[in-house]
Amino acid sequence: MGFLSFQNKWYQQLHQLVQKLKKTPRPPTSDKENDNLTELAQKFLSHLSDYYRVKAALAHQDVLFLLAAPWNTKFEGSLRWLAGWRPSTVFQVIHTQSNILFENYLFDMLDGAVQTGDLGNLSPDQMKCLGDLHCQTTGEENDLNDQLADWQDVASDMMLLRHEDDKEELMDDLGTIVRRGDELRMQTLRKAVQLLTPHQTVDFLVSAAQLHSLVSAWGEKRDIADGIDE
Repeated sequence: MGFLSFQNKWYQQLHQLVQKLKKTPRPPTSDKENDNLTELAQKFLSHLSDYYRVKAALAHQDVLFLLAAPWNTKFEGSLRWLAGWRPSTVFQVIHTQSNILFENYLFDMLDGAVQTGDLGNLSPDQMKCLGDLHCQTTGEENDLNDQLADWQDVASDMMLLRHEDDKEELMDDLGTIVRRGDELRMQTLRKAVQLLTPHQTVDFLVSAAQLHSLVSAWGEKRDIADGIDE
C-alpha cells in the first residue's frame, strides 16, 4: 500500500477516534469514565505514533516526497515545519483553549460555581511545567533548524558532487533531520499530556484535531478560489 493510501485510511481512523473523544462524558463522574478518557487518549497517541513510524521509513526512502507533501493545500504547505506541524504548536493550542474556557465561565466561578476540571482549570503548577516544557521544545526546534541550515549549506554545493554515493548520503542526512522532527513532535505531545488530567488531555486532543480540520478546510477553499488544481 502506497503512502497516500495509507494516509487516507489513517485519517479516516483518526476521525473515528476524534468522534469517540467528543462523545465521552466530560467531566468524568466515575473512575470508569476517567479510565475511559485515559484509554481513548492513549489510543489517539498510539495512532499518531503509527503514522510517524511509517513516515520514518518513507523519510529514508524518499524524503523529498515527504517535504513536497503534494496532498497538502498551499496554505497548509506554508505552515509546515520539517514535513509536519511545529511541536511548539502544542502549547499554543493548550493555552488558547484554556483562555477561551476560563473566560467563558469566569463570572460563574466568581459566584462559587463548581469548576469542571477542563483546560480552563489549569493549576499554577501545570502552567509552570507547561511553560518549562515549551522553552525546552523551542530550544530543540532551534537545534533542528540549525541542523537544517547546515545541511542546506552542504546541499548548495550539490552540483559539485561527482559521486552518486555523496548525493545518497546527503539525502540520508536530510531524512534523519526530518525523522528527528517527528520524534520531537511525539515527544512533546507525550510530555505535555503527562502534565494534564485525562479530562484536559481529551479537551486538548479534540481542540488540536478541530484546528487541523479548520486549517485544511480553509486551505482547500483558498486553493479553489485561486484556481489551483489538486
